[in-house]
Amino acid sequence: MVVRKVGKYEVGRTIGEGTFAKVKFAQNTETGESVAMKILDRSTIIKHKMADQIKREISIMKLVRHPNVVRLHEVLASRTKIYIILEFITGGELFDKIVHHGRLSEAEARQYFQQLIDGVDFCHSKGVYHRDLKPENLLLDSQGNLKISDFGLSALPDQVLSHKGYNGAVADVWSCGVILYVLMAGYLPFDELDLTTLYSKVEKADYSCPSWFPVGAKSLIHRILDPNPGTRITIEQIRDDEWFKKNYVPVRLLEYEDVNLDDVNAVFDDPEVGKEGQANEQYGTEDMGPLNLNAFDLIILSQGLNLATLFDRGEDTVKHQTRFVSQKPAKVVLSSMEVVAQSMGFKTHIRNYKMRVEGLSANKTAHFSVILEIFEVAPTFFMVDIQKASGDASEYLKFYKNFCSNLEDIIWKPPIESSKSRITKSKSKKR
Repeated sequence: MVVRKVGKYEVGRTIGEGTFAKVKFAQNTETGESVAMKILDRSTIIKHKMADQIKREISIMKLVRHPNVVRLHEVLASRTKIYIILEFITGGELFDKIVHHGRLSEAEARQYFQQLIDGVDFCHSKGVYHRDLKPENLLLDSQGNLKISDFGLSALPDQVLSHKGYNGAVADVWSCGVILYVLMAGYLPFDELDLTTLYSKVEKADYSCPSWFPVGAKSLIHRILDPNPGTRITIEQIRDDEWFKKNYVPVRLLEYEDVNLDDVNAVFDDPEVGKEGQANEQYGTEDMGPLNLNAFDLIILSQGLNLATLFDRGEDTVKHQTRFVSQKPAKVVLSSMEVVAQSMGFKTHIRNYKMRVEGLSANKTAHFSVILEIFEVAPTFFMVDIQKASGDASEYLKFYKNFCSNLEDIIWKPPIESSKSRITKSKSKKR
């Protein structure tokens, strides 16, 4: 068996996979300490223009010390990878506890929720937002205390998050409300296989609380799951809630530690640093498939983004970014888009399930480029996110309309839109 090493760390089994990273178990050969090693692909970060954001958030998280947030020890790098060394938590995921033992008691759910709010509030005060809070990202230490993992490191690629109106703070609060519901019910408040129905229920806050929910918890969840971010309860208001305050024990913050950011600066400012710690290039080189967005991710995204463009391809909704959904296999979607783009006279560059399309604009006067990426939102549903990388917005609109008109056989339309189309065709025939 070949032992892979990154610097002073021996790297072992995969213990998790995030949105754009893999997490490995590792051991410090100097101290024997067990750690979790989060591995990010350097080229992916650069291509998504996330370097500044990731550097900022890693820097803050290294300085952040809170009992309910997983600790970030240090950062290493090779020419192709960035390695974030994190505290290894031994108690497993809170989600597993719910799966194996069912819903929690009111007292236990409230205690975990209090610890969750403490951690979220502290990091928000430092300007860090999670954006991917869910039971799978909540770990338990050996004492049974909640630890939020990946706080500030769970950002989706920029083209998914850069929509106007996205607010990490209110989205995190909303996710905390969903988590509280899950802790007390044992299942999600919104859980539909049909995407149209799922989005509709989220937007209308169409859910019901089980009969065993106490009145205080129902009231608090109702105020958190307000679909309007402007009127949604804040963390400060959550702290003032009577149900929340019951048996609340204020968290004891850790004493000040002298922490420097030399390793973070070296990793992001000098691409040659860390060559001696270069990992086996097996990491990240295999075909991992499209990035996965599960139901919880979609629910969270719908609170920060306007997902109407998934189902409305009218001109008014086509700005600098647009999406469509397909039920065809991801490889079929990718190859179809490549063929169509090339038939339109554009060059294509593909890496995994992301494609860059570039060439001259329709009027042949300026350079034009578009980025398309495929995300898996369900076993039979794939979302294609399209972003204008360069060129005029009007040229992008022309490209998008022409491009999609040649992809009608792979673009999925909701039943409602299909019905409207049939009605329209029927009326046309009558005329």
